Amino acid sequence: MRMREIKFRAWDENSQEMIYEIGITPEGIPYSIPDNAEASDQFNYYPSCHKMQYTGLKDKNGQHGQEIWEGDIRKDVFGRIFVVVYDNDLAAFYGEYPSGIDQSLADCGPDSEYLGTVYENPELLEAAE
Repeated sequence: MRMREIKFRAWDENSQEMIYEIGITPEGIPYSIPDNAEASDQFNYYPSCHKMQYTGLKDKNGQHGQEIWEGDIRKDVFGRIFVVVYDNDLAAFYGEYPSGIDQSLADCGPDSEYLGTVYENPELLEAAE
């Protein structure tokens, strides 16, 4: 059985940038591990950030497509805009549409087009309402 790759990214409110290649401590705090870090100083904490997880899916470009992340704003094949969210109760990623409809990410995600993120491009959601 193939396991999906577990990785995270974080939106840092202070620097207004997306940070990739991070881990999550048991307390839920994102950290980055610099390549040249010593064991004692390997954690570079981002206290003012929003963490997001990789869904394990890539978009319509197939194997070489863009990774689909929690917090992405995407457009489905019908031209409808949705946000990738994680539902804790169902332990699954979904496409959440402004109309209030939720759809399995397996159904709406792989054929979708990346538009931005909820932190970098919130105006895309406002235009979709």
